[in-house]
Amino acid sequence: MDSITAYTEEIDDLAQAASEIFEQVKDFTLHRNSIGLIFAEEETNYAELYEILKQKWDFPIVGCTAMAMLLGREFRNLGISFMIISADDCYFSAAVTDDFSIENFQEKLEETYRKAESALPEKPRFILTLGEMVKEDTDVDADYVLSELNRLSGNLPVYGSLASDGFSMGGYRIFCNDQIRKHGQVIILVAGNVEPKFYHINSINNKATSSYLVTESKRNIVYRLGQDTFVDVLRQQGMNVDKRMVLGDYILSPFVVSMEYPNGDQVEYARTLAYLDQEHGSAGFLGAIPDNAVMSVAIISRADVQTSVAKGFDQVFEDLRNSNGRYKTILCSTCCARFIALGSDTDAEAQAYRKGLPDDVSLIGIYSYGEFCPTKGSKTGNFYNSFHNFTFSILMI
Repeated sequence: MDSITAYTEEIDDLAQAASEIFEQVKDFTLHRNSIGLIFAEEETNYAELYEILKQKWDFPIVGCTAMAMLLGREFRNLGISFMIISADDCYFSAAVTDDFSIENFQEKLEETYRKAESALPEKPRFILTLGEMVKEDTDVDADYVLSELNRLSGNLPVYGSLASDGFSMGGYRIFCNDQIRKHGQVIILVAGNVEPKFYHINSINNKATSSYLVTESKRNIVYRLGQDTFVDVLRQQGMNVDKRMVLGDYILSPFVVSMEYPNGDQVEYARTLAYLDQEHGSAGFLGAIPDNAVMSVAIISRADVQTSVAKGFDQVFEDLRNSNGRYKTILCSTCCARFIALGSDTDAEAQAYRKGLPDDVSLIGIYSYGEFCPTKGSKTGNFYNSFHNFTFSILMI
């Protein structure tokens, strides 16, 4: 599987933007099957850009808006990033749901998954997906989407991102060919001679000594920790509970969640606290939290973010050296909260892997509002599809 990347800062004159993309990839040899992946700042008129791209290429093009991007060895916070992935012995099929809600998302996902699946000559090996963040009760939690994809696919590995924007929390969109959605899901199925490798990098090194059992929750809302309401627990810890919208206050204080599976294995992930409901003592998160999970508060820092990326890529580069040239493509998804932690040093994550990235390996990445990536259980080493905040996730193909 081969790939190539292109980049343009131009988002106003999209004929010029397309021309720059075409020029950068003109020497790339397309194989029998290809797919395009695009990340663009939210002001980009994607519909106009796609009309130009499709005149040259008939393969699927999928993507989303992004507040910032990684491309090769560089950090980009403006413009359009583009990657072509191409192979003779792999197959790509892409489809997007209609806009959905909590009432009909299962039906819409199944319809779209079956459509994508029927276009493949053989069973898919893994899923790429792009979706939306949860802001309202009618929005669909990424965990619900993930659960449905597990059911439909028989637990194929799932990797992907939630679209982001410049923290307007309203400008994000997902793309699939000529279709643009704000409340839907792009599904890309990959089949054939491919052995994906997944890396879930946690930047949380400092956790509070206190932990709490989730005793009452629903979807992304936690009502009680132990015998106390969530707000009461925060108040007891001397934390801010005086306003409703607290995303900015807690952006660098993720809540670490530990879940035990029926086989005794454990997986740890993080959640972003978005709002507090003082009347009911509850809290809303950017992601679901089930009953019987164990929660604790953590702190992330710039140093932890950069160190975690370097550590994760150490394993990536070792696997590349041992692969005899099989792997040529890296996709990354990194949480927007990590971007905030970096402060003025926005290039820090790219710096962490820049020197070690081989010249013949293409890399594209997005700063997202959440990440889908299989995660190893701490006891068995088995992989479990998970939705994350505060992580840097990597797919190597």
